[in-house]
Amino acid sequence: MNAHEIDYQIYGEEMQFVEIELDPYETVIAEAGSFMMMDDGIELATIFGDGSHKEEDTGLWGKVFSAGKRLLTGESLFMAAFTHGGSGKKRVSFASPYPGRIIPVDLAELDGKIICQKDAFLCAAQGVSVGIEFSKRLGRGFFGGEGFIMQKLEGDGLAFLHAGGNIVEKELAIGETLRVDTGCLVGFTRDVDYDIEMIRGVRNMLFGGEGLFYARLQGPGRVWVQSLPFSRLADRVVSASRQYGGKNKGEGSVLGGLGDLLDGDNW
Repeated sequence: MNAHEIDYQIYGEEMQFVEIELDPYETVIAEAGSFMMMDDGIELATIFGDGSHKEEDTGLWGKVFSAGKRLLTGESLFMAAFTHGGSGKKRVSFASPYPGRIIPVDLAELDGKIICQKDAFLCAAQGVSVGIEFSKRLGRGFFGGEGFIMQKLEGDGLAFLHAGGNIVEKELAIGETLRVDTGCLVGFTRDVDYDIEMIRGVRNMLFGGEGLFYARLQGPGRVWVQSLPFSRLADRVVSASRQYGGKNKGEGSVLGGLGDLLDGDNW
């Protein structure tokens, strides 16, 4: 294996975190801002690029190109690397950015590559390459919800994705098709054929409330789907904020608005 071999345990329900166990000189890479806690003896280093060993062979320009690809996905130029430089076993933990589930994926069992939405990656064993995947289909790029660029993870180690709500994993047989809301698609393996399909019927398009397009995925391969995309959660929060103007309207109270009046909120 080129990637470091790491052990892990996932804790929690709605707001999960993953604890990575490192042997001496093992390293885990992570997106900036996902760190939660670590044992004494683990060293943090900020790295330029995607954290894979391939950058060491390509020199400075390889690192610049790798970092530039990360900018296209909306991520930072830099990643964090956590290395156990002592003896025994040490642990480092990374937390979910919003309510959902952490998905462990072993790239060695998935033909060395998966494609996922741009903000799905949480952390991985060093040696896993975090790059970009360009869409070669015009319709998929314009209407697929993720644009022309998605994220790809390559290598033979463990990686961890995060997505909102609950996660369902579908194993598609050859020729089997699954239609998914474009925002609910988390990721898929390399052999899955991913395209966009327009919803049929003018009434469905105008009044169905489900948008104009589905994501159509055809097997063989594996697909991950989330029940609560962050964009959907954010839309509900913004809508509620506009509706209530940031004020408590007595939800959950027997007295409702009268309770606010007695508390002095309306004075």
